[in-house]
Parts: sequence; structure tokens; C-alpha cells
Amino acid sequence: MPELPEVETVRRGLAPAMVGARIVSVEQRRPDLRFPFPKNFAARLTGRTITALDRRAKYLLADLSSGETLVMHLGMTGRFLVAQNGAAVSPGDFHFATGGAQAHDHVVFHLSTGAAVTYNDARRFGFMDLVPRADLETCRHFAGLGLEPLGDALSGAAIARLFRGKRAPLKAALLDQRLIAGLGNIYVCEALFRAGLHPEAPAGSLADAAGEPTEAARRLAQDIRAVLHEAVAAGGSTLRDYAQTDGSLGYFQHAFRVYDRAGEPCVTPDCAGAVTRVVQSGRSTFYCPMCQTRTNAAPA
Repeated sequence: MPELPEVETVRRGLAPAMVGARIVSVEQRRPDLRFPFPKNFAARLTGRTITALDRRAKYLLADLSSGETLVMHLGMTGRFLVAQNGAAVSPGDFHFATGGAQAHDHVVFHLSTGAAVTYNDARRFGFMDLVPRADLETCRHFAGLGLEPLGDALSGAAIARLFRGKRAPLKAALLDQRLIAGLGNIYVCEALFRAGLHPEAPAGSLADAAGEPTEAARRLAQDIRAVLHEAVAAGGSTLRDYAQTDGSLGYFQHAFRVYDRAGEPCVTPDCAGAVTRVVQSGRSTFYCPMCQTRTNAAPA
């Protein structure tokens, strides 16, 4: 499933083509994806201008001139394809290479600029919804969703406040979308390695007895932001069939330090350890047992 950097890459690729454009017509080629489309979906979009394209966690949010927001989730294989005049266009305009068979083109937005934005989803685990903008934070998609890891809200103090008293493994706490929204398996593994923290250490160990952040909490907050920003700059990671909006592959996977490197030597200079794989809550966790120890997370 695309993680936050992949979704942010898609948002940045779509924004020049979509923001400011009016939706002339919508082809809705099936009644549902993961969920049924909203009632009168195409009619509620037709004639509306897309005033902004934002992201919340792993969701894309297209603000509409009607006062509604088009909420979009890519699921596992969802992607957008943009074509204009049947040919590639200069930077700032986008012609997205086909991401799959045309049989999986489920929604097409025809824009006033002449561009056609197609949503293609082979497995149909993605979805689209329409929500009044004023109700976004309390709607079913975002109610109870945690803080954004790319923003200033993520700090050592925030991690200490969220994790204080929790006995759950650190990795599980980081993947809890009610605490921090948008983090996924890949980037949690990478951030924990950079911070030198064991994925099975108790999450509560990042707060001291007074609830203040430990040095490990501050280090982890910094490393989470760093790994996400680097992944966005690299265009995300490519796992199986994920590609950027311009059809090219993401390159951050070439910078993985632990993810999917089980048995390989640790990249830390002078470390004699090897990357180890364990399973936590049904997901693979990769870490270096010599660099990432439980004591590194303990309060001083």
C-alpha cells in the first residue's frame, strides 16, 4: 500500500493539472470501489472548480467550489493518470503513463483545461467520498486520526505525551493511526533504525517519570521527519506496482538502510551486525540488533 511519501508525491504531481480547473464532466464507470460512490457523485462534481489539493495522512483532499471536499484514498493499487491532447506536455502539465489495463479505469474527470484525469485501480481497494468541508475533521475518515508527522506538531514532547504509560511495542505505537497519522511499515522501520531504537521496546519508555520526552523521543521525532522528507524528495518507494504520477518509479528504496535487507550487513560504519527480520502484528520488521537496543530507548 502506498505510504505517506507516495501519496504526497501523487498530490504534488496532480496539483498543477487539477488546482484551478473546472470539472466539465465525470465518467463514473462502476457503482463502487471499496465502498459505493456517494449518491449523485458525478452530478455533485460536474461544474465545480477544484480550489485546492491537499493531503491528510494517506488521503488526498480536493476542495471544491461547492463547499464539499472530494476525499480520495489510493488503497493498494490506485493511481491517477493525466492525459492532455494525447501527448506528453512540458513540466507543469502532466501526461501520466498508463498504470494498468483500461478495464481498471473506473473514474475519469474531464477538466476545463482539456486534461483528463483517470483513476485506475486494479484491486479496487481505494475509494472516493464527498464530505462538506466544515465536517472534514469529524467525518468517518478523519475522526480520531492522529497528528501529521510531516508538520511541526510532531516533536519529542508530542511523542512523550502520546506514548506515556503505553506498554505496546514502539513500532506498534508508531503505526497506530490514532496517535500519528500516515506512518507506514517501511518508514517506521527506517526511522527506528536511524534513531537507534529497538522496535519491540515499550513505547512508554520514550517519556520519563514526569512525562517529559527522553533524548530518544526527540531523536525519533527528528528522524521520522527526516526520512519522510527524503522519501518525498526521492519520489517515494516502489513496492510491486507502485509508480509516481508521471509513470516513473520511486527511488527511495535504493536508500533503504534496513527495510527488506534481512541477512545483509548493517550499513552503520564499524557495526558487525546484520539486519534481522521479525514479525510484529503480522508485518515484517527489519532492524539491526546491535545498533537498535532496548536500552537506547530507556530514560536516563
